Amino acid sequence: MPTTSTLRRALLYVPSSSQKFLSKSLLLPHTTDNITYDLEDSVTPSLKPTARTNLLSHLSALPKPPPNIGELAVRINAISTPYALTDLTTLAPLPSSTLSTIVIPKVNSPSDLTFVIDILRQVSPQNEPQKKVIALIESAKAVMDLKQICEAGKGSLDGLIFAAEDFALDLSLTRTPSLREFLYARSAIATAARASELSSTIDLVCTSYKGEEGKARLEEECRDGKEVGFNGKQCIHPSQVEIAQRMFAPDEKEVEWAVRVVIADEKAQAAGRGAWTLDDKMIDAPVVGKAHSVVTKAEKCGIDVKGLRRKWQGQEPE
Repeated sequence: MPTTSTLRRALLYVPSSSQKFLSKSLLLPHTTDNITYDLEDSVTPSLKPTARTNLLSHLSALPKPPPNIGELAVRINAISTPYALTDLTTLAPLPSSTLSTIVIPKVNSPSDLTFVIDILRQVSPQNEPQKKVIALIESAKAVMDLKQICEAGKGSLDGLIFAAEDFALDLSLTRTPSLREFLYARSAIATAARASELSSTIDLVCTSYKGEEGKARLEEECRDGKEVGFNGKQCIHPSQVEIAQRMFAPDEKEVEWAVRVVIADEKAQAAGRGAWTLDDKMIDAPVVGKAHSVVTKAEKCGIDVKGLRRKWQGQEPE
C-alpha cells in the first residue's frame, strides 16, 4: 500500500470572487491540509475575470503558505470553457512554493489532462518543482476512461476527486443519504488512484454542515468514504475541515496497534523469525506493510507516535 506523500484529508474550497473569503482563508483557527481557491463553480461568469485578478493579487503577496496551511491550490475553469487558458497562464507562473497544485474540473478524457500539463510546462517558473495536478472525475465517460486518464497524467497527476453532483446529472441519478447510487463510480476512482499510486482520492462534498445533524451526517459520509478507499473529503465550509481531518486520520486504536506491530516486527526481523503472532493473530508481510503505512500517516497527522513507541518499547513478537 503506497504511503500518502501529500496529506489532503480535507480539501476546502474558497470562492476567489470574494476578497473577504480570500483574506479569511489565511486566518482559520485550525491547521488545514489544503485550501483550494475556486475559479469555477462558486464564481459566476460575469465575475470570473475579477476573481482571477483577486486571486493573483492574493497569492502574489504570499512567499509561501502560512504554517497552519499544508497546501494552496487553485481550481481552474473547465478546459471546455473560454476561461481555462487564461486561468493557467495567469496563475501558473506563480512560484511553486506558493501555489503548488492545480485542480482541473470536468476531466472527461486524457487529452483534458495533457492540455493542462503541457501549458504548465510552458508557463511555470524554471528550475522549480513541477506543479501537481488533481483531476475531478464528473462523468460516466471519465469513470470508464480512468486508466487512460491516470496514465496520461503520469508524473504530474497527484490525485482524483469525485464530483457527485455533476456525475448524478450525467446519469440522471437522484442522490440519496445511502450514497448507494455512487458506489460503482466511487470504488472505481479509489481503485484507479491506488493502482496509479496517487497521493489523494478525495470523496464527494457533504452538503450538510449546519448544527449537530449536519456534523453527524458529515462524520457518517467520511466514515463511508474511508471504507470505500478514499483518504480525503471535499469541504465547502471551514466548519467541515476539523471533522474531515479527524475522520480521515488513523484513530487512536489503529495507530497503537500499528506501532506494536512495527516494534514487534523489528525484533522478529533481528531474531530471524519469519512468522509470528500478536494478540493471537498471525502477522505477515501485508499486515506489517499496512502498519508502517499507518504509522507514517499518523506522524504526518501530528499524532504522538514517539510517545506510543516509548509506551510499547517492550512489545515482543509472540
